[in-house]
Amino acid sequence: MKRFHVYLLACLLSLLSFSALAQKAGTGADQISSIEQPISWFPTEYSIGSMPVNVHGQTTYINQRYNNFTASYSGLNSMSAQKSMSYTWSGTLFFGARILPDTDVYFNPEVFSGVPFSGLVGLAGFTNGEANKAAGSQAKFYSARAFVRHTINQEGDKVELADEANQISQIVSSNRVVLTGGQFSVLDIFDDSTYAKDPRVQFMNWGNLTYLAYDYAADARGYSWGLAGEWYRDNWVLRAARMLAPKDPNGRDLNWQIFQSYGDQVEVERQHNIGGLPGKVSVLAYRNKMVLARFQDATNYVLQNNAQGTQAINNVRTNEQFKTGIGINGEQALSNTVGIFGRAFTSDGHTETMSFTEADNSLSVGVSINGLNWNREKDTIGISMMQNGLSSYRRQYLQAGGVSYFIGDYASPSQTITYKPEQIAELYYNALLVKNVLLGVNYQRVNNPAYNSARGPVQIYSFRVHAEF
Repeated sequence: MKRFHVYLLACLLSLLSFSALAQKAGTGADQISSIEQPISWFPTEYSIGSMPVNVHGQTTYINQRYNNFTASYSGLNSMSAQKSMSYTWSGTLFFGARILPDTDVYFNPEVFSGVPFSGLVGLAGFTNGEANKAAGSQAKFYSARAFVRHTINQEGDKVELADEANQISQIVSSNRVVLTGGQFSVLDIFDDSTYAKDPRVQFMNWGNLTYLAYDYAADARGYSWGLAGEWYRDNWVLRAARMLAPKDPNGRDLNWQIFQSYGDQVEVERQHNIGGLPGKVSVLAYRNKMVLARFQDATNYVLQNNAQGTQAINNVRTNEQFKTGIGINGEQALSNTVGIFGRAFTSDGHTETMSFTEADNSLSVGVSINGLNWNREKDTIGISMMQNGLSSYRRQYLQAGGVSYFIGDYASPSQTITYKPEQIAELYYNALLVKNVLLGVNYQRVNNPAYNSARGPVQIYSFRVHAEF
């Protein structure tokens, strides 16, 4: 863990040492990637009376499969070693209306069905970014987002925001304050990335949605209610938010006592140009407060009560705990067709996962290549590598025979995890079939699934179809 902290600091110093020119900040408010092109007979933005409104939509089908893989043993929360298939399907509408000159409201109803691998256990870096919403083959309807956004413009250069999902076109100042309140995802505002953000059109793995060790506040689907503020000063952005935490770790229901249980985060971002090409660096920190189990207490419980092979964390979840973490995200365009990115994060590792997945430190790097050089400018190739690790406290709990929420391979006193960091490589190619419809293929290789070198590697083959307007 100490070496990881040193590496993180070195990354931060090296990225901040770039000489850079100013670049205007983007919206930062709802970073949904898009392949959309205008459809002449279907306008997405218009007016009802004098009120500007817009409507967009998307649908995505992802199918994933793997063959039998080697596993010396399996436990309660192990990924099945037998040939398996998983799928997810989502459909979303994005409605927006400008009720006042600088105030918008947005609502995103969503429908979802899907079946994850092994009931969504056995990995930290899960291979489908939408798998957390999967609850069976029967379609479920729910509200993904319902929020208000208010912009306070100050003196500065003018910035044009285009019509897109959850953004009515608007002229704003490069110096402004943006307030967002209601139901949304923390990742709509924090940890933006041009190249690795949206599993519907980019990389699929959870470790490319955001920092895998970032235990951001959310319900089981990845959404929450809260208030976020953003302060734009030309090429600098400061963001802060408080979000509701779930009543129980990784639970569907939220705890509305926001001063008693919550997730706070703050982020500083600097955008720049290097050699006329855009890039940015951001540093993000979080602090959660919630009733959580401490791994040291859970380990003691396992040993004192011969509770191997059980989720002993449930028996010691009695007191409020604070959980903290910090990370850095950097990206840089190398040409008009190639961009690189990297993320590194570490959490304190004393307590169980609140809302995301089982990782206490994570590192990911990658490259995105546009198809312009082979006359396919709407196509994309993405390649990434990541490594996820556990704190000594979580590792000791698993090696003592404890089982956690997503992972736990205990089979006998001599068959607990043989710890090694989880390593994942991901490769994808997206091809635009017709306007606004893409077909993507994806390959992922997972070494040491759930941090256990006695199992794997697992090779996952995927395809997806995505359409939007």
